[in-house]
Amino acid sequence: MFLRLAHLTRYDYSAPVSFAPHALYLRPSESSRQRLHNFDLTISPAARRIATTDPLDNALDWAFFTPDQISDRLEFRSELMVETLDSNPFDFFLKPTALTFPFAYDPAEQVALAPSLALRADTPVAELRSWLALHLPAPPTDTVQFLTALNHAVHQALRYTRRDEPGIQSAGTTLALGSGSCRDYAVLFIELCRLQGLAARFVSGYLFEPPPPGVAQPVPPAMHAWAEVYLPGAGWRGLDATRGIFCDDAFIPVAHAAIAESVNPVQGTFYGLSNVTSTLYTHLAIEKL
Repeated sequence: MFLRLAHLTRYDYSAPVSFAPHALYLRPSESSRQRLHNFDLTISPAARRIATTDPLDNALDWAFFTPDQISDRLEFRSELMVETLDSNPFDFFLKPTALTFPFAYDPAEQVALAPSLALRADTPVAELRSWLALHLPAPPTDTVQFLTALNHAVHQALRYTRRDEPGIQSAGTTLALGSGSCRDYAVLFIELCRLQGLAARFVSGYLFEPPPPGVAQPVPPAMHAWAEVYLPGAGWRGLDATRGIFCDDAFIPVAHAAIAESVNPVQGTFYGLSNVTSTLYTHLAIEKL
């Protein structure tokens, strides 16, 4: 599927400020399941852009501003065309050792996957075990069926709330509230997987989801978050707990990480008077070609 995206992120400041370097995770990843055919990034005020990769091989763009660049607005505008190829999310094979759950990763996998197996410091292990006992009392032994059931259980147990403010809820907070945004769903699902010995990581990206027919004022699209679980033989497979599904070609991965906060789309700060405030505005348009 070919998709065209236009994404604007703008910060308006109450007084002119100058800017520190900004790290940008806005350029979609390229893999056997996704091809990036075009990517244009415009930054205002003008900045020196350096395209590179981070330690996890995510596409990372740095924006460097000169000290004399003073403005009351900072804007990042990206336009791109991407081809997604993962139309059948179940088109994979598992190693025989991973067909049933629980299974063990081999020693080499355990070393490589260690960051994605470690629970967050703020994860309430006892609460998560109790939640699993209540919501998944008889888990399937087939690995794919188990992940499907766990993903569905998280989806059914929570109420979606769109949150535009920064930050990610801990798994404990999401359980206590019974609600969260897509990034909160993802973190809870990841921690539930890690608790049971499954390597899982956070993914930031886009989702093409056209509004149902007849909807006069659809909810505007925004960046999305989901999880990936490593399955021996199949590699990293995406699961979206917000929708309770495996990820297909409607999902456009941009960046992944064991620590969710490390791949926030725009990261940076500004220099100004102590009482300067900022307002965030975003606009995203996704079109199927």
